[in-house]
Amino acid sequence: MRVIIIGGVAAGMSAAAKLKRIKPDYEVVVYEKTDIVSFGACGLPYYVGDFFHDPNMMIAREKSKFIESGIDLKTFKEVIDVDTLEKTLTIKDALSGEIFIDNYDKLMIATGASSIMPSLDKSYDNLTTLKDMNDGIKLKELISKEENKNIVIIGAGFIGIETIEAAKKLNKNIHLIGRSNRILSKVFDKEITDLLEEELRKNNIHLHLNETIQKYIGEENITKVITNKSEIDCDIVVMAIGVKPNTSFLENTNIKMLSNGAIIVDECGRTSVEDIYAAGDCATIKNLVTNEDMYVPLATGANKLGRIVGENLGGINSYYPGSLASSCIKVLDMEAAVTGLTEERAKALNLDFKTKCITNYNQTHYYPGREKLLIKLIYDAKTKVILGGQIAGYKDAVQRANVLATAITAKMTTEQLGMLDLCYAPPFATTWDALNVAGNVSK
Repeated sequence: MRVIIIGGVAAGMSAAAKLKRIKPDYEVVVYEKTDIVSFGACGLPYYVGDFFHDPNMMIAREKSKFIESGIDLKTFKEVIDVDTLEKTLTIKDALSGEIFIDNYDKLMIATGASSIMPSLDKSYDNLTTLKDMNDGIKLKELISKEENKNIVIIGAGFIGIETIEAAKKLNKNIHLIGRSNRILSKVFDKEITDLLEEELRKNNIHLHLNETIQKYIGEENITKVITNKSEIDCDIVVMAIGVKPNTSFLENTNIKMLSNGAIIVDECGRTSVEDIYAAGDCATIKNLVTNEDMYVPLATGANKLGRIVGENLGGINSYYPGSLASSCIKVLDMEAAVTGLTEERAKALNLDFKTKCITNYNQTHYYPGREKLLIKLIYDAKTKVILGGQIAGYKDAVQRANVLATAITAKMTTEQLGMLDLCYAPPFATTWDALNVAGNVSK
């Protein structure tokens, strides 16, 4: 059995490693466009901000380890076409330019996603995205120069907000430009983003919301960004307006995709074409609450569905139960997390639901370190089954959201959450934990 995997980052290498353990006699070939595999891009903002210094710390497993396990890892090889009828791939060597054909019995597509870069008349030396290792190295070099004081970040999603953390640690003057009227508007409801925006403004971050880029001023470097409302002097521009699946090479196939190019897969990672699987940032994932196909380019889902695909390529009938799109972020000194459906998503699905938003505390008042928590629950209006939750605060918010993820997975009701036997000691909680309180007031 010859299994080819296209893409050697999270999902692809998770599948390859799992498959080789199950079926050591299988030919497992991985084609990777770059020379970097098993790379954790989530660490890039913190590398740029000097929270750690060695970029290789973001490599989960060295290439040599995969090769030693029997995986035929081929780097600098880009798959440019797939013939699903003949089961062949057309591959281009990125170094020599040579083009050759290979054949497969089963195929996995794990090509990930790329940063969206609006079409520009020219490229600029001080403009970069923050998606791969080269981006991180470039931005770190730019941002470490003392003369580069003014940073303009375009895009108010996860990468844009996390880049603020890096620039703030290095004492830069930061402008954030977002098209929406809220930061993180596709992830959190307004009650949460109001708190996070307040935290940013309190730390002198200049928020330019409801603004769009009109043009750049400068030759080799951008010296000024012009929006529909502002003119902003800058030394560095970071483009972080989102990502798109790397699936354009599949346009001549009959593999079904979403309108954005994400490959539609089932709970086993199977595509619409027999013997072809997909996972990671190039593919959809099933929503645990609604069972809809959704595009959520997160490392957690990529690794889990990648492992499931590896098992299924090896003949084990494994199923991924679905994702809650559980996400968390650190916004300077504040943290926030979301799991399951937001209120906006529940409205879009026309569900019969209710919400409750409370403010409580992470621990007792007499032990040092007490901070407020904002907790929002979304639940079924009739059954009281929890559909989603969001938490923000300065301490202990994210780990409490993990409890909500468990509760949603178990189809718990708000009443059950109110009586859930959570741990108590003065440094960690109150006798009625903040989550108990949220459940009790939502009954």
